Amino acid sequence: MAIQLNAEIRKVAGKGAARAVRKNQNIPAVIYGEKKEPVSIELNGHEFNMLLGQPSLRTKLFEITTANGKEDAMLMDIQYHPVSDKVVHVDFKRINVKEPVHVVVPVEVINADTSKGIKLGGVLNFAVRKVALIGLVHDMPEKITIDLTNVTIGDTIHGSDLVLPNGIKLGLHMADLAFATIGGKMPEEADAKQAAPAAAAPAKK
Repeated sequence: MAIQLNAEIRKVAGKGAARAVRKNQNIPAVIYGEKKEPVSIELNGHEFNMLLGQPSLRTKLFEITTANGKEDAMLMDIQYHPVSDKVVHVDFKRINVKEPVHVVVPVEVINADTSKGIKLGGVLNFAVRKVALIGLVHDMPEKITIDLTNVTIGDTIHGSDLVLPNGIKLGLHMADLAFATIGGKMPEEADAKQAAPAAAAPAKK
């Protein structure tokens, strides 16, 4: 479901106008893209800051209503003040909801405590924690999970092994990346290596 935002159109751009917007506890922003002229807007500061607690805002569709009508857009960038950490500017990009978008989402591992490999003494190497995806915004997941339950020592989860929602594809070069590996030696291998020196040692006379 799209996030609804109401915004005022800013008739005056520039640093001075942006400062005036922030002085009123609101946030200057811009909507651009889709071969249309950029539109400078003003967001309600309280409403937008409340949204920041939601996960994966950059994967979601925003419906922004202004005096010009509704704009379908995605959040592209949030600029923060270097000292106060307050939001000072927001960029939105128009999208066509009927065309695929390119999005980066987080990757999480689950069931590490029941993983076969970790129970055997293996060590998890979680190397790639974000994945680029392509698909319609309405189908885009907030995150991708890797289930470690049946992953054992020596196994590697590549991009091509990730479970994706219907209609969602991996971005360029993602398929061959090693996202997670369980390293270490199987117990029988460790036992065999320990036994080998003893077997090779000459018998004492």
